[in-house]
Amino acid sequence: MEFNLSLSTDVGIQKKTNQDSCCIKQAVTDKGNILLAVICDGMGGLSKGEVASAAVIKAFCDWFENEFPAFLSGDNVIGDVAYSWGRMIRQQNQIISEYGERFRIQLGSTVTAMLILENGRYIIGHVGDSRAYRITDSNAEVLTEDQTLVAREIQKGRLTPEAAEKDPRRNVLLQCVGASRTVEPAFYYGRANSGECYMLCSDGFRHEITAEEIARTLGPSVNHSEQEMESHIVQLIDLNKYRHENDNITALLIKAV
Repeated sequence: MEFNLSLSTDVGIQKKTNQDSCCIKQAVTDKGNILLAVICDGMGGLSKGEVASAAVIKAFCDWFENEFPAFLSGDNVIGDVAYSWGRMIRQQNQIISEYGERFRIQLGSTVTAMLILENGRYIIGHVGDSRAYRITDSNAEVLTEDQTLVAREIQKGRLTPEAAEKDPRRNVLLQCVGASRTVEPAFYYGRANSGECYMLCSDGFRHEITAEEIARTLGPSVNHSEQEMESHIVQLIDLNKYRHENDNITALLIKAV
């Protein structure tokens, strides 16, 4: 499987520092072409959020280069990855927490990571409220569940999705890497198909735009090249800013070809 790739990040209209971090890594192996994409949102209200998000990104990049190759000879690559990611995320939670205690600061990060194998099988590891989407020309399907207070209230029937969009608690996370006593990442599994698009984004990218706007702008039929993909991501970032999104804004787009 081959991929067209694009990403863009913007500090936004209010903050002085961009606390989002992201990466894309590819490897051509004897098991085919393999892709890793990761996005992390340093906690907006906490100092040094960019330190936390960058640390988690570095951990995933080091893992892909140094640990992951050994998994390819095993019989359960996806299962091995899930176990390894869980251990790594919990380790990063401890490292970042200890760093914060040492310097008497609060810091933390979300993480949404996606690994796609040659046969299209994928795993998503997730903590916080960054998101992964599957995008067709008619739909932008959220593949992850937000680990937020308002998402829990929606699940329990105490809050409607419409009310949640304006709820002042919408950015309150149930867990994040570095600022929670314990972290248990969620994992999601599926198969990517040629001709589909997949997006990872920080929450700042999707608060002020609709799923319909995402599908119309980032769907496969209007994104034939990486140049078009980048242009359309920037278009939606600018739309978010026009609509007064105050957070950092980051999106990473993958098209399976």
